Amino acid sequence: MTGSSPDRAAPVESSRPLPPALLAILGILAVAAIAGLVALGNWQIERRAWKLDLIAHVKQRVHAPAEDAPASGQWATLNKPADEYRRIRANGTFLDDKQTLVQAVTELGGGYWVVTPLRMADGSIVLVNRGFVPEPFRDHPAHAGASGTSQVIGLLRMSEPGTGFLRHNDAARDQWFSRDVPAIAARRGLGNVAPYFIDAEAVPPPAGSDPKAWPVGGLTVTVFNNNHLSYALTWYGLAIMVAAAAAYLGREEYRKRVRQLPSTSSHT
Repeated sequence: MTGSSPDRAAPVESSRPLPPALLAILGILAVAAIAGLVALGNWQIERRAWKLDLIAHVKQRVHAPAEDAPASGQWATLNKPADEYRRIRANGTFLDDKQTLVQAVTELGGGYWVVTPLRMADGSIVLVNRGFVPEPFRDHPAHAGASGTSQVIGLLRMSEPGTGFLRHNDAARDQWFSRDVPAIAARRGLGNVAPYFIDAEAVPPPAGSDPKAWPVGGLTVTVFNNNHLSYALTWYGLAIMVAAAAAYLGREEYRKRVRQLPSTSSHT
């Protein structure tokens, strides 16, 4: 009795190979995971190339001499990759009564972009982001100050989407979180508006004005994070780990089946 107890209490043999169907499913999942991870790594490499190209173009454009702002006849040909961040100039009259405040977070803290329409000589209008004001100046942002023609120099920016993951523009309540040119123009009753806006460069405040109330221009972000290579290496590393785990499992399964061959032939 005592001698037979260990046989009854012996655990199920751990060296038993997995069923072929389960092994096939695991193999398919491993191949799919590796393919997906490699695809993500490749996508990050492509994004890195795009980001490096963007950085090079922006660096070149922001330091180039200012060009005339695209006229209405050129609007249809504008596109974001080719034209954004061009340094341009526009002459016209500011429409202070059509001013819009767009919520913003900058290196100076939280507050608002002061977006003011500029009517040009041909009657067309371009929205100008004159700069940033902090929260306390929400109800008293400085007007452009000049009743005649003003010149604006800044960076061409394409209209921003009006919706986001957590917040979206509410034109009816005049709450703005992005510089959505068509929506702002419609809310202010403006026609013949350029599809882009201008991020104005920093300019000194007019003599006698309160410097704290004057929008701070020149805050356009032109330095971009480029972590795509580290992300790509992470995805590739995970793909290698999955491949190594699959190879280990495959080797162990092969060994289990080889070990079973002698016992199978002896029973035969």
